[in-house]
Amino acid sequence: MRENRKSFFGRTILNTCLCLAFFLIVEYMIGAKILNRYYTNILNLVLIYVIAAVSLNLTCGYLGQLPLGHAGFMSIGAYTAAIITTRFSIPDLGPISGEAVLFLLATIAGGILAMVAGIVIGLPALRLKGDYLAIITLAFGEIIRVLVQNIKITGGAMGMGGIGRYTGFGWGFFWTIMVVAFTFLLVNSRHGRAIKSVREDEIAAESVGINLTYYKIVAFAGAAFFAGVSGSLFAHHICYLEPGNFGYNMSIEMLVMVVLGGLGSISGSIISATVLTIVPEVLQTFASWKMIIYSLLLVVVMIFKPSGLMGDYELSAARLVRKVFRKKEETPKLPENYTEGEETDE
Repeated sequence: MRENRKSFFGRTILNTCLCLAFFLIVEYMIGAKILNRYYTNILNLVLIYVIAAVSLNLTCGYLGQLPLGHAGFMSIGAYTAAIITTRFSIPDLGPISGEAVLFLLATIAGGILAMVAGIVIGLPALRLKGDYLAIITLAFGEIIRVLVQNIKITGGAMGMGGIGRYTGFGWGFFWTIMVVAFTFLLVNSRHGRAIKSVREDEIAAESVGINLTYYKIVAFAGAAFFAGVSGSLFAHHICYLEPGNFGYNMSIEMLVMVVLGGLGSISGSIISATVLTIVPEVLQTFASWKMIIYSLLLVVVMIFKPSGLMGDYELSAARLVRKVFRKKEETPKLPENYTEGEETDE
């Protein structure tokens, strides 16, 4: 037990140092103009989609369900946070910017409201399975889009402008670390093992006393919260919202990222979200062929790697360090006058 705790503490220290080093390097590159505004915007989008993909993996990969309403939760978080930041203000608290505090509170509020919506829709929806769950969650996303389109406070079909550009690398990186840490700690805990047992066999899980509804709601609510957070970051990145931003196409795009990376792999979701965000930008020079090339890449990957890029495998910095610094086993030294086939007398 003590060895496990020491190992966990060591991995935590190592991962914290690596994340801090990555953050400082990127911040230096942004400040030194090595990364211009265009590349910084792409980096921010990558972080936003990573948050959305990792949170969706919680329900698709670990819980084994197929929800298609992730864009609906993102829209709830986006509009909630945008309404708060455009209608309220907080004075500066000494060295702390009032805008930063307001944006943090708005993002949390957007995530909480999305989580509440996830619980409300999840209670009846998670009684269904497979295609039926996909259809009802897809309908939920479309209902949210229609409501947003007909509510005055959201700007209706004309959209909502005047949103401040608060999303930066720091905020995106912070919430990316939060969703990865939350998902990792949850799936490797007792509750996470219960969630994965529901994925493997609901009847067997229920027979040993696992509350199916409770654990389904836990996973669904966690995914909805971070979807709302990613929606808030997205709103304050593009600074203008319209109902079409969160159509069913975005839900499908999030699902593609999860499946392509590997169901049940946090590392896979991060890699696939990064690749699928960058590739369309790289293909801008082939504008007329962009979607064809993009689609062919997806088809090729799924043919030759149907389990996704990572399957259910996770990258581990601690494992890599152990391999690099592992001591070679010392082989016994042979006598200087030893020749092959020679037997020694006892």
